[in-house]
Amino acid sequence: MSRSSTYVTIRGAALDLDGLDADELRLVQRLKREARALNDWNAFDNFWIAEVAGFYDARGLSRPESRKTVPYLVGQDLSNRIAVAAGLARLPDYRDELETLIRDKFKTRKAFCEATGISESLLSHVLHRRKDLGIVTLEQALAKIGYQLHIAPRAGQELVGQP
Repeated sequence: MSRSSTYVTIRGAALDLDGLDADELRLVQRLKREARALNDWNAFDNFWIAEVAGFYDARGLSRPESRKTVPYLVGQDLSNRIAVAAGLARLPDYRDELETLIRDKFKTRKAFCEATGISESLLSHVLHRRKDLGIVTLEQALAKIGYQLHIAPRAGQELVGQP
């Protein structure tokens, strides 16, 4: 997949544009242009949701089906970017992933703490963004439950030191 046929979301997910037809590619370009021109979260949301819905309504796609399309995901991502840039939202960090892991894999926070060796007090401070977990501490705790840390490039940033 070439770089020009991929859209990378603010969270680093790659959306393949190769499967889009010419009209869908034009829709994606329109969404990108309007996001730059409007640069207002509410105005852009009003635009892109109606634009994508109208486009796929005309093709006979149901709303649930249209929400799975690449243009919809691009519109959603552009909206997220505007919200983050305006300070109205923030990008998720390791705490959000940790909270999801606890919620999905453990009955309680206490059960997570018992399994990892992290104190309940420390976990509470971390999840409320008052403290951070050290990398070694986090690596060791995650290893105890079969998980590991992962380093990934930031979305939309050029990599330093790349030729």
